[in-house]
Amino acid sequence: MTRVALIDDHESVRLGLEAAIAREESMVVAFSGSTVTEYLVWRRESTRAQAPADVVVLDLTLGDGTTVSENVTRLFADGSSVIIHSVADRPAAVREALSAGAAGIVSKASPIHEVLGAIRTVAQGELLNNVEWASAVEADREFADAQLSAREREVLRLYAAGLPLKAVADRLGVAYSTAKENITRVRVKYVEVGRPAPTKIDLLRRAMEDGILQRPEGELDG
Repeated sequence: MTRVALIDDHESVRLGLEAAIAREESMVVAFSGSTVTEYLVWRRESTRAQAPADVVVLDLTLGDGTTVSENVTRLFADGSSVIIHSVADRPAAVREALSAGAAGIVSKASPIHEVLGAIRTVAQGELLNNVEWASAVEADREFADAQLSAREREVLRLYAAGLPLKAVADRLGVAYSTAKENITRVRVKYVEVGRPAPTKIDLLRRAMEDGILQRPEGELDG
């Protein structure tokens, strides 16, 4: 029996997958929720400690401010295989998910039997080699990656989200000078790959392009 966890901040998506899996004799929904943290808390703090799900079906972008890279990394380290369930229209974020260890991507436009087939494939220890994955990687081939470190990404995420640099430093428990140095290095790295970000708005755009921050629907699409 394949134990599946569904993590998506759109309840209607989760309910649809739950209903489909309930009709499968070889699968069961072990968890359904909106964040990775919620899932990990359930795993460890329930009355009886729960084993990790065999396969986690994860939305590419959740509404809690986390990045797909950190979500996949946490789930992978916890012992689960991860399938990204997404519209697959953000190649940089897809690439980030795959780099972090996701087994593949399934489009939210796919028929439900394809999603179930992907879960079976990954549960058997195989990677997905599908059109969405290949298209995302191909589309992103010429995208200049600034190669930010984990700390630089975190500083950029908080700063671009609107926090003053001093608040960023306080949040991360580092000196103001350290946070400032990180932002300076971020700007230098973006210049080096031909994607300059001289203003805070530019940094916000770069963070969204690279999947570090979620793109608000209808904004910054020019």
